[in-house]
Amino acid sequence: MTRGRHSRLPLAGIQVIELSHVVMGSSCGLLLADMGADVIKVEKAPDGDATRRYGGFGVGLFHFFNRNKKSLAVDLKREAGKEILRRAIARADVLVENFGPRALERLGFGYDDCAAINPRLVYCALKGFMPGPYENRPSLDNLVQMMGGLAYMTGPSGRPLRAGASVSDILGATFGALGIVAALYERQATGKGQKVTSSLFEATAFLVAQHMSGAAITQESPPPMPEGENPWAIYDLFTTGSADRIFVGIISDRHWSRFCHAFALGDLASAPQYAGNDGRRRHRRHLLRRIQTRFDDLDTGQAIALCERAAIPFAPVRRPDDLFGDPQLVEGGGLVDTVLEDGRTVPLPRIPLRMSGHDFRSAPRPPRIGEGSREFLISLGYSRDEIDALEASTAIAVEDTL
Repeated sequence: MTRGRHSRLPLAGIQVIELSHVVMGSSCGLLLADMGADVIKVEKAPDGDATRRYGGFGVGLFHFFNRNKKSLAVDLKREAGKEILRRAIARADVLVENFGPRALERLGFGYDDCAAINPRLVYCALKGFMPGPYENRPSLDNLVQMMGGLAYMTGPSGRPLRAGASVSDILGATFGALGIVAALYERQATGKGQKVTSSLFEATAFLVAQHMSGAAITQESPPPMPEGENPWAIYDLFTTGSADRIFVGIISDRHWSRFCHAFALGDLASAPQYAGNDGRRRHRRHLLRRIQTRFDDLDTGQAIALCERAAIPFAPVRRPDDLFGDPQLVEGGGLVDTVLEDGRTVPLPRIPLRMSGHDFRSAPRPPRIGEGSREFLISLGYSRDEIDALEASTAIAVEDTL
């Protein structure tokens, strides 16, 4: 599979076996693959990962989170399938899994089983919960956002609201990838692998830790973000004359001065009662009305231009599909062309990471079911006849690329 890279990537030569589904395990594998690891995604034979067929908000999951991978479609309930995985583990550097509690142990591929096959293996378990009273509960991103305080902080009082992306899944996966890289580094000194565990619930607790810290200091329960008191006087959405919305954050006196002069509000800049943030907070209602009146006179392009001139923090409110044409992503190289199943090419985000000397490009599409399996099985020592027999028995599903 061509990665389109200009230099040897940091994780080149690292082989990863990914036993995953949906977002958490797949996004961990994505991070490793984009950084150069050879990632083998193990899917259920013959139909592949169920995420391939999701609709609704899940329609784009498989396509985005599984680029730069090969597909090994295998039936792990059959001994022939288990033997394939055992051979793969014997020569792998990393195994990533996000199965339900003890599911892999029941199949014979828990950490102890895999470490006995390959003591150098870094085994990353991505779970709903770390060891503790909840560890055997099934979990979901939605669930941990509710119980972890994130949904409470996101929606208004009485209306807990899930964040608009799988943030707990992706953050938990990112910590998992970080742990994997740390374990590989430690293996250079010890020669031994180890178990790495990351989880949804604890990742969510980390996300709301700033609010936990605030509650400890104030000894009060924090209000949801839509209702809480910001430390800055101007930290709000304003509507332009074009009916678009722009967020403006004024977090210093320099910001305030530049904003007032750029927006022809010099009388506000010179008024002593607005000279500091505390004064602006005392007169916040008046200031918000005055600023909104100014935005009413501007179309969106004019408002953005003035915010740029003032060099203040600002952001127009965008939809995800607006990002296809975002100048920062387009001109800054933050998107990479990806081929959809219907043949269309669309730009999707690269991993948000830059390292000098490396170009984190991507394969143009995720693998088809079983794509790359034949080459991988040959590398494990299977003959072509043995592979044909496994395919005929439906123990595996193969798409030839040889």
